[in-house]
Amino acid sequence: MANKPPLLQEGDTVGIVTLGSPLNPSVVNARVETLEAMGLRVVLGDYVFEQEGFLAGTSRERAADFNRMVAADEVKMILPSRGGVGVAGILPYLDYERIRQNPKVVSGYSDITILLNALYQFGNLITFHSLLLINFTLSTPAFNFNQFFNAVSTLNAPRPIENPPDMPLVSLVPGNVTGPIVGGNLTSFIGTLGTPFEIDTRGKIIVLEETHEPINTVYRYLKHLEMAGKFDDCLGIVMGECTGCSVSYGVSYEELIADFLVPFGKPLLTGLATGHGLFKTTIPIGAKANLNTFDGTFTVLEPTVELMD
Repeated sequence: MANKPPLLQEGDTVGIVTLGSPLNPSVVNARVETLEAMGLRVVLGDYVFEQEGFLAGTSRERAADFNRMVAADEVKMILPSRGGVGVAGILPYLDYERIRQNPKVVSGYSDITILLNALYQFGNLITFHSLLLINFTLSTPAFNFNQFFNAVSTLNAPRPIENPPDMPLVSLVPGNVTGPIVGGNLTSFIGTLGTPFEIDTRGKIIVLEETHEPINTVYRYLKHLEMAGKFDDCLGIVMGECTGCSVSYGVSYEELIADFLVPFGKPLLTGLATGHGLFKTTIPIGAKANLNTFDGTFTVLEPTVELMD
């Protein structure tokens, strides 16, 4: 069973880090004000505002920021400012043993996906495919905040992962399976195949989402995962949105799922609001969940945080 981070409470300290691409300092500062208005304290990593081209500092610098936040007892949540590119570069330099000993809430999506799964795989930590710092703004739907804080600030279980109204989940292959959740952004996973940090889908429910890729490119990525054996040993598949993904050669995202994934015969649920979409469910990576595509439900079976002494 994976380690659970401490329940996030009002007055707790959030450590902000930039682990991939840089973010405009004015955006960071505005989002910090939102966090503080929510009753949270904030500390900034040394390289939050760093910029070297499309990266926020070197891989070692960005990893050092993360490791410092892990080591800081007062920090209860580590919140990356954004994704972008380059997060894979920090993975070899993270202190996974310290992460096991000092669990924190870690949240994000996009390129942060590979961090979330690595922390579970190598640090045995439940992480959260959910909000980034950039999402802490008044324009973010209340649904997203409700999902996030229900996962990190309550002990509620079982907890259904449900879309907002008028966004139905669609079951395409019937089945009922239970196991840990892995997954996130498809592009990010492709970048780690063949490395020590490639996603482990054995006995897992895999969640995938994508953004702004033509459908023939999405096919290429799914085929790569198939050839790497990642659909052979997974228990079930949940497909999130493909926001801004263009039809290719007359083939839509929904048609690609039906033609490519349905033949695997694994329980398959589609249409989950996640990642780059406007509405974001909170998906706890490493938590035990039930995927029941007979009734179209996806349910987290355990609390994903715990009260610490």
